[in-house]
Amino acid sequence: ARGEGGTTAAAVDPDKLAWRTQSVEKRIEHALVRGVTDFVDQDVEEARQKLGRPINVIEGPLMDGMKVVGELFGAGRMFLPQVVKSARVMKKAVAYLNPFMDAEKAASGGTGRSSAGKFVIATVKGDVHDIGKNIVGVVLACNNYEVIDLGVMVSVEKILETALREKADIIGMSGLITPSLDEMVSNAAQMQRRGLTVPLIVGGATTSRLHTALKIAPQYNGPVVYVKDASLAVGVCNSLLNDRANYMARVRAEQAADRENYLGRDKADLLTLADARSRAFATDWAAADIAVPETLGRQVYLDIDPAAVAEYIDWSPFFWAWELKGKFPAILTNEKWGAQATELYDEARRLLDRVIRERRFGLKAVVGFWPANAVGDDVELYADESRKERLATLHFQRQQKRKIINPEGPYYSLSDFVAPKSSGRADYVGAFAVTAGYEVEAFAKTFRDKGDDYSAIIVQALGDRMAEALAEYMHKQVRVQCGYGKDEELSIAEIIAEKYRGIRPAHGYPSCPDHKEKLTVWSLLDVDNTVGISLTESLAMNPPSSVSGLYFAHPESRYFEVGPVDQEQKSDYTARITSKKSI
Repeated sequence: ARGEGGTTAAAVDPDKLAWRTQSVEKRIEHALVRGVTDFVDQDVEEARQKLGRPINVIEGPLMDGMKVVGELFGAGRMFLPQVVKSARVMKKAVAYLNPFMDAEKAASGGTGRSSAGKFVIATVKGDVHDIGKNIVGVVLACNNYEVIDLGVMVSVEKILETALREKADIIGMSGLITPSLDEMVSNAAQMQRRGLTVPLIVGGATTSRLHTALKIAPQYNGPVVYVKDASLAVGVCNSLLNDRANYMARVRAEQAADRENYLGRDKADLLTLADARSRAFATDWAAADIAVPETLGRQVYLDIDPAAVAEYIDWSPFFWAWELKGKFPAILTNEKWGAQATELYDEARRLLDRVIRERRFGLKAVVGFWPANAVGDDVELYADESRKERLATLHFQRQQKRKIINPEGPYYSLSDFVAPKSSGRADYVGAFAVTAGYEVEAFAKTFRDKGDDYSAIIVQALGDRMAEALAEYMHKQVRVQCGYGKDEELSIAEIIAEKYRGIRPAHGYPSCPDHKEKLTVWSLLDVDNTVGISLTESLAMNPPSSVSGLYFAHPESRYFEVGPVDQEQKSDYTARITSKKSI
């Protein structure tokens, strides 16, 4: 028998299940370490009969088995996917025992087992991403922590009220988008105002040790710790609860050193804004090859074929989500975790096949192109080819940090890749928004409701991969529609490696870091109504498995990091985005 995304006993032990002849305690340990769910109910029932009480099974062979899992994980002999599989076995075992414990508690008025600690975790307000948070919760639960997961887009009031009511030992906050960093700073300050002392740990893609030291920790007198990876969460929590004074002395010393090093380092060597603009990327616009879209305005694509999109999946980030570092497909033969990566990939492919066969995701896209011209560091979009009515303005920033290798530049702004209005050339800029839909979370929930976090996390990760693949797939269609992709002869691997002409930068990323500019894209494409992607108050896209951005077709367009800018450019940018001339 095989559960969805599960491990069969035969697959684990082809030698006729010799482990089934061991004692029940050893069988439970084996099932936990190998992630085998086939015999959980019968083994747990046998252990209950042998040990007398359900709590004795949990605190005995089940926790003993999880200790082995923890030791192997800590020694680098087990990896995150295996630990999440172990959690699935543990959940199934506890689910079997719960009715017996409830009956026993009702009869005697007794209490359940004590946990290692109570952990309240949430994705902060305005953010919808929770794969990493979910993995942290599973890993902590495996190590006997009582985890209270509040979900996504959670206000600080709800987090703190829950923590106080539940007498939480630790609070965890997660976030993916850059506005979540400010939310965490504000939340830490709120914890200080309310007089809390409970430790705060923060994590997520945009958080960092330096940001925690500089921005978050100074707001709160209680312990504040940055956790880089889910695999480190247990060690941090154990240290906070069992050796807080010594542990926090080290953490605070590191944070103080980080602040001192940051404040003491040389300030970035910035060109003046005028100098940076004078060294902008230059194009001979009179001779430039400008791509002309076949269709202007908005185009909506619904019920897109998932099989066609799946061909464009970049699998490498899928493994990174599970803390398996490497490039696909080489990761499958990695000396250290190749076997685990291969097993994870096989299980992901089985689930992906089901997604495709049953059309479990709701793939939708909206794209659009408009006549455009650059005006300084802005790009104006026009209602039609007459270019008399300005439809919207896209605002960009320019690099100012002096370059070490090429100090003369160029110093890029995305506007450099669009023909200036003064050139007399007609140019075009596009925008897009794509999603795998709310169906991703709904499908993941079907597994989570059965206690199968492992398959649920795979589904969420596949949702993210499919959304990115859809962005790649639509960019391919767009290049064909604009002419310059019709003769493109690239393999899927070359497309994933972005060997094609043009770029599709996303707001919130280094080339255009201002999330607020998404609002212009949402207005142009009517994203909420066409494909059902909404923006949270922090401008995160919901559903989470969504991607949006802009299209630039200039043959030499490239991605870059704007980097630090001076106060003059900040003021100039603010004036541009608030100008009545910017629609």
